[in-house]
Amino acid sequence: MNSTSIKKQFDGYLPLLTTKQQTLVLEMVKGFLNIDTDVKHITRKQYNQEIDEAVNRVEDGNFVTHEDAMKELSK
Repeated sequence: MNSTSIKKQFDGYLPLLTTKQQTLVLEMVKGFLNIDTDVKHITRKQYNQEIDEAVNRVEDGNFVTHEDAMKELSK
């Protein structure tokens, strides 16, 4: 798939999204490009600690299912 084809598809799908969804897509694109200058890099130790904390939250049942997330997005 070439750049022109991708842009055409993106331009076709973007208007179909809600404003909230468009904002999420924009934030993802900014993340890919590292545009957000307020983001501070963390150490490997901090990264591993955050992963461990996330795993613990999931093991404790503190998470949102895909189905619940989709319901929330559709509101």
